[in-house]
Amino acid sequence: MEFEGATVVVTGGAGFIGSHLAEQLLATGASVTVVDDLSNGRREWVPEGATFLEGDLREDEVLGDAIDASVDAVFHLAARKDVNDPNPRDQFEANTGMTHSVLERMAAVGVDHIGYTSSSTVYGEAPRPTPEDYPQAPISMYGAGKTAEEALISQYVHSHGMTAWIYRFANIVGPRLQSGAVIVDFIDKLLEDSSVLEIKGNGRQEKSYLAVDACIDGMLHVAKEVEDGRSVFNLGTRTTTSVIRIADIVSETMGCDPEYEFTGGDRGWTGDVPKMRLSIEKLRALGWDPNHSSDEAVREAAEALLAQRTAD
Repeated sequence: MEFEGATVVVTGGAGFIGSHLAEQLLATGASVTVVDDLSNGRREWVPEGATFLEGDLREDEVLGDAIDASVDAVFHLAARKDVNDPNPRDQFEANTGMTHSVLERMAAVGVDHIGYTSSSTVYGEAPRPTPEDYPQAPISMYGAGKTAEEALISQYVHSHGMTAWIYRFANIVGPRLQSGAVIVDFIDKLLEDSSVLEIKGNGRQEKSYLAVDACIDGMLHVAKEVEDGRSVFNLGTRTTTSVIRIADIVSETMGCDPEYEFTGGDRGWTGDVPKMRLSIEKLRALGWDPNHSSDEAVREAAEALLAQRTAD
């Protein structure tokens, strides 16, 4: 799909990844409408030139204002995103409810292209690198919700002739990343007390980290190249980094040398997957490749986020 001159809706477009996506779509010449309830995003992150609608996607009035027959594609990023949400059932029902409502509205008005941001958490504890055809076996409620939403999309693809691009993300990092992510949490802790840093688990958790600009580039590359019903692509890097290494990078960036204190265990929370690396060979075969390592993505993100935190 070509986006120059296209009309695109970005749900969750005031959030971390969504706002970057909206910016890039505008740069390609698309007309962009952002829909967000601002529970995770910020109004000031909506890029200039985009139309902004504030509201809950489970409400008919909001959906009616956002999605009509003039829309060429919807990128659905709106979600409650806490992988350790204290109310996991509420999160599951909110996220699956939003996705179902978006799909119903698209089918009703004849919009037939959707990009959906899924997650590596759908695989659970899988062999590494994990390919797209590995069976989904989530161990967290967040991953279970993503799996359910992928299933809803599959049903609409087959019943309504839609094209769906499903993106299974590694850890995406960069400017506007929010609290709950390890880099942000380390920065906030060290701004409060630079002498000590609490690290969840044993610090040996090891995962892949991808810069948000590279993530958006990969998403749009898929959308431009693939038009075959339901397609699934991992987005990540071929490298990983550990939580201890992230602590080192953040500490170096902030010019401090804290003592590390560990909460213990091999994972940070119930449902945490301690080691993750996605296979990106399918997307590489399509002509896309990340231009940095996980360590490089973390360092660039730490520098940008520290500047953002100290400016706020």
